[in-house]
Amino acid sequence: MSEDEIRQEEAIILQAKKDPKAFGVLYEKYFDRIYFYLLRQTDEEELAGDLCAQTFVNALNNLKRYELRGVPFSAWLYKIASNEVNKHFRKNKGKKVFSIEEVRIKELVAQSDDSWDEELIQRLIEFMKDLPLDMLQVLELRFYEDRDFKEIAYILDITESGAKMRTYRALDKLRKNFKLKVKYDG
Repeated sequence: MSEDEIRQEEAIILQAKKDPKAFGVLYEKYFDRIYFYLLRQTDEEELAGDLCAQTFVNALNNLKRYELRGVPFSAWLYKIASNEVNKHFRKNKGKKVFSIEEVRIKELVAQSDDSWDEELIQRLIEFMKDLPLDMLQVLELRFYEDRDFKEIAYILDITESGAKMRTYRALDKLRKNFKLKVKYDG
């Protein structure tokens, strides 16, 4: 986000703290992103919708306590959403899933210098399904959600160096197993 966009968003947040109706602008801006983030983790449209609604209810209810911490407002929403999905799976003793969209994998592969055929892409998808959850989370936030390391650290409640380390380890695993040459500069 540009400095101007950040200032505009801060003004909306300040207004929403005084008048909850102003929160609608933030809801409209971020609803789709948060919904699809949750959908990839649940693979259930209705559950993702419920968790998304709860995310925005929590955000609105806690908006007065929101403070700018050097990351965009959206990172705060992702953090709330991440907490909601984790709480849901702890409560229901279910297992979080990551729905790996073939389109997104192809985008990742497109960043590689090598050519890929459909069979290799399918093998990559299967391999990614077996990655540890913490690696999938950072890959999703970094490459699907276009979050920087500072935001990833904030969302997952880890250090920035921890976010980088997890991302690099996940990409190293992918590169070693698939000779994938992905740029992962900070």
